[in-house]
Amino acid sequence: MGMQLPRWVWIGAILLSCVAGMVNVVGFLGFERHAVSHLTGTTSELGMAFVQGQWSSVAWLWSLLLAFCAGATFSGMVIQDSVLQLGRRYGVVLVVEALLLLAAIPLFKHQQVWGALACAGACGMQNAMATTFSGAVVRTTHLSGMFTDLGIGLGHLLRGLPLPIRRLTLSGLIISGFLGGGMIGTWLFLRFGYDALLAPAAVTGATGVIYMLYRQWQLLRLRG
Repeated sequence: MGMQLPRWVWIGAILLSCVAGMVNVVGFLGFERHAVSHLTGTTSELGMAFVQGQWSSVAWLWSLLLAFCAGATFSGMVIQDSVLQLGRRYGVVLVVEALLLLAAIPLFKHQQVWGALACAGACGMQNAMATTFSGAVVRTTHLSGMFTDLGIGLGHLLRGLPLPIRRLTLSGLIISGFLGGGMIGTWLFLRFGYDALLAPAAVTGATGVIYMLYRQWQLLRLRG
């Protein structure tokens, strides 16, 4: 499936991985100092909190998990299909993601945990959208799968087996996008604080609006 993805999906995957990288560093650098774009570490922390009886942490970590899942649920409800098609309502998901990131800014500034929950929901929404149209080839908010693909490719290379060049290239680009987003997000946070989230909100919001306008134009063309 990854080899059949059109060019606009590749560009979108790199752009969205950069957005996720920016959002995640704000979560790490903010007052809660916690990742918001992936759940593996959060789930491990939840297990530790349960055993240690840290019930306030249990509630907080459960909230993060549920926020991410709620975002993914919303994305599934809006898109409604796993078949890649340019006319589907990806733009709605991107605009709502942008609104969540904008809402997170004042919440973070007032040290409200809802800011991190809004970011986690936005990341869940984005990751679900990328997953549904790529058959799990593209994941934009975490990199375990991408690094796994690179490791598999290296193993094949060492054994003299054929390399899936396009899939490895996609993995490398997504990793680079996430890393670049983290660097940009850190630079912005150190200078502008939580207003750094304006950058990923602007990217997702503008992309979503442009996509929706393009979709409407395509519908008008078909009706005409």
